[in-house]
Amino acid sequence: MAEYITQIDYLILMFIQEHLRFDWLTGPTVFVSHLGNSGLFWILLCLVLLAFKRTRKMGLCGLLALLIGALITNVALKNIIARIRPYEQFSDIILLLERQKDFSFPSGHACSSFAAACALYWTSEQKTRLIGVLSLALAVLISWSRLYVGVHFPTDVLCGAVIGIFSAWMAWQIIKKIQDRQRVAIESSSVKEDGENG
Repeated sequence: MAEYITQIDYLILMFIQEHLRFDWLTGPTVFVSHLGNSGLFWILLCLVLLAFKRTRKMGLCGLLALLIGALITNVALKNIIARIRPYEQFSDIILLLERQKDFSFPSGHACSSFAAACALYWTSEQKTRLIGVLSLALAVLISWSRLYVGVHFPTDVLCGAVIGIFSAWMAWQIIKKIQDRQRVAIESSSVKEDGENG
C-alpha cells in the first residue's frame, strides 16, 4: 500500500515538474517556500498581532496552534515515520532549492502554515477578517510551493495541512475554554459584589 501511494505521489510530482514549472514562476515560488522555514514568518506575524489588544486573541491562538503542530509533526511524526525526501528516492526529480535536513512526512511547512492561518481566521472578527483570509491564501501558496520545488510528496503536504488544521482547532478550543472560565469568574465576581452592595 505504501509503495502504491508513493508511486502516485511520484507521478504527481513528475507532472508538476514537466508541465507546471516555468522559469518566470520559479523565483517567486522559491521565495514563498522559504517564507515557511521553521515557521518564523508565522511566529513573527503572531507576535505582532499579540502586541495589539484587538488582535491579541488571534496572536495567542496562532502561537498555540504552531506549538501544537510542531510537537505533532516535527517532534513526533517525522522521526517516527522517517520518510525520506522524494529527490532522494527518485533521481529524476529535480530539486529547486537546498537539500532538506529532516524527514519528509508530514510537511512542517504545510502544518505550520495551516495551523497559524486557520487559528488567525477562526479567531478574527469582522474588522480583522482580512488578516485571516490572506493568511489562508498564503498557507495554500506555501504548501503548493513545497511540491513545486520538489522537497515533498503530495501526501506529505496533504497530511501536514490536515494536522495544521487540527492543531488550529485544538488551540481555538483551548482559547475558548479559557475565555469561558474568565467570563464565569467575572460574572461570579459581579454577582458577589451586587449581593454585598444589596
